[in-house]
Amino acid sequence: MSKPIDPKLYSVLERVVSAEGLELVHCEFSGSGKYTALKIYIDKPDGVTHGDCSYISNQLGTILDIEDLIPHQYLLEVSSPGVDRGLYKKNDYVRFTGQNIKLKTQQSINGRKVFRGRLEGLEEENIKIVDGKETWLIPFESISSANIVIDLDELFRRAKTPLS
Repeated sequence: MSKPIDPKLYSVLERVVSAEGLELVHCEFSGSGKYTALKIYIDKPDGVTHGDCSYISNQLGTILDIEDLIPHQYLLEVSSPGVDRGLYKKNDYVRFTGQNIKLKTQQSINGRKVFRGRLEGLEEENIKIVDGKETWLIPFESISSANIVIDLDELFRRAKTPLS
């Protein structure tokens, strides 16, 4: 279970990551006690490298030690958001329009809490998903989690298709 990030800590994380031309996709505390991890997910348009993650980890580790914003022991983890990247900000739903996603809501909408389909973007405060023949408008504020769903079969088919 993740724990909320203090706004002052978030501001420091965002400042350090963006100063390197990277995007702070998401951050969270997970675990408890001496097993608490501060997980930082970073990205850039052409993807992050191991070197990017290592550099940001070193930068953040130093700054967080100096500013002493975390009053307990923690393990710092910096990584890419992965192929099944989470969607956290409204802009994510615009940026990844056309992708297949899985979305969970806090409350039932027409008897459902889990939606899978093609992301059609953001309409005012609603996320638009097409699931087969149905179109769903999900209020942004009702989303508990959402992530991109990769169709591995489709990726393998594309990889086997010769380039012309």
